[in-house]
Amino acid sequence: MAKLLIVDDDLSLRQFLTIFLRKEGYEVEVTSNGERALGILDDQRFDVVLTDLRMPRMGGLELLAEIKERAIPTQVIVMTAYSTTETALEAMRRGAYDYIIKPFQLDAVRLVIEKCLEKGSLIRENQQLKKKLAQQGKGDVALIYRSEAMAHVEAMVDRVASTPSSVLLLGESGTGKEVVARMLHRRSQRAGRPFVALNCGAIPDQLMESELFGHVKGAFTGATTDKKGLFEAAHGGTLFLDEIGELSFGLQVKLLRVLQERVVTPVGSTAEITIDVRVVAATHKDMRTAVREGTFRADLYYRLNVIEVRLPALRERRDDILPLAEHFLARMNQRMGRDLKGFDDDARRVLEQLSYFGNVRELENIVERAVALETEEVITATYLPDPGASSVFQPEPAAALGTPGPSASAEQLVAHFVGGVDRLLDQPDRVVDLEHLLTVLERDVLRCALEHAEQNKTDAAARLGISFRQFRYKLAKLDG
Repeated sequence: MAKLLIVDDDLSLRQFLTIFLRKEGYEVEVTSNGERALGILDDQRFDVVLTDLRMPRMGGLELLAEIKERAIPTQVIVMTAYSTTETALEAMRRGAYDYIIKPFQLDAVRLVIEKCLEKGSLIRENQQLKKKLAQQGKGDVALIYRSEAMAHVEAMVDRVASTPSSVLLLGESGTGKEVVARMLHRRSQRAGRPFVALNCGAIPDQLMESELFGHVKGAFTGATTDKKGLFEAAHGGTLFLDEIGELSFGLQVKLLRVLQERVVTPVGSTAEITIDVRVVAATHKDMRTAVREGTFRADLYYRLNVIEVRLPALRERRDDILPLAEHFLARMNQRMGRDLKGFDDDARRVLEQLSYFGNVRELENIVERAVALETEEVITATYLPDPGASSVFQPEPAAALGTPGPSASAEQLVAHFVGGVDRLLDQPDRVVDLEHLLTVLERDVLRCALEHAEQNKTDAAARLGISFRQFRYKLAKLDG
């Protein structure tokens, strides 16, 4: 059943459309302005939004702009009077699917919604096809390394890939745990079946049970159709549970039963579904300490930790820094349409001296920034970090940096940042790329919030005062 959201400040019109569209077989919700609509769209998914153009607080054009900015997956139809047809055409230029004119012809409303739903279905099918083609083109997943430590990791992967045993990957954030999980899958007998990944810290606890085990229609408010859980979706393949240490105690009990019994029970159902799934879990936490402190079940820990693979931090395997940098340079050259020939000697020395408390992810970020800014034929040290400076992944005491203290206001911290930019602009030969500067700042703030929230995106979003959907969209846009 398609789900529609009606946004109009006219109560009688909302009631009229609700009655008509529910008779047509749609699920309908209503609200009176764009601000309230955004709140609803943050919590629920709708196939179509029908919005008036002129409303108090936030009109239809502003609502449309926010939907596009946040990449909310829905189609928008605007409703307008004859006198504002030109504005409706402007809305279509900005991405609305179509418009309908008040007073409504019911057949016209019915037809526009049907066509809009057809377009949404085609878009989803196209996205799924692109995802499948991209996945098919990836082939085997490879580790880039020279070090003995990572040679040991790959040897472990080869040794255990063909077994059905659960694997627990341990290591700091950014060390490549998902890459190793995909290698385990690709080199196993399950390679032709699904690989499904879930970050246990990225989904609110109240939704996690449904995400893992599925639900039946009517199981809770908003459950309008049956939904297959990730265990069922990964049947015959591999389920990667990243940041397993974030799982609540109640869900740990239910996950333990799934691993023991090899069955799942969707939320709201009593029927058991048999599953054949290999679980690969990962965490940056000290799980033994979590077990001792009683925040993680010992029996589940031993179920997950049949085979343990520990990934070393990048600063512990410095032989891998330059090979990884060359790998990221080739990738960024292709992505940005550049043809940089490598790193000069000074750049190599800088890369080898950095601390990399953000691990491989931090190195990738550093290379991406250098590729974007470099004006020579090779990467020089000009746009690489100062090895003596602090990293966003390892904040230093404010006094040591000469920065405002921990009680400083946001305005004081921004003023300190602007002071640093002022010193850059004071150099006659230095050109500061404003757009890139702001992009880097936003990316570092998002990643810093993630580090402080221990990779829990919901918590990180709350720390920044934005919604989870906004945080996820911004992070995907900056990392993509």
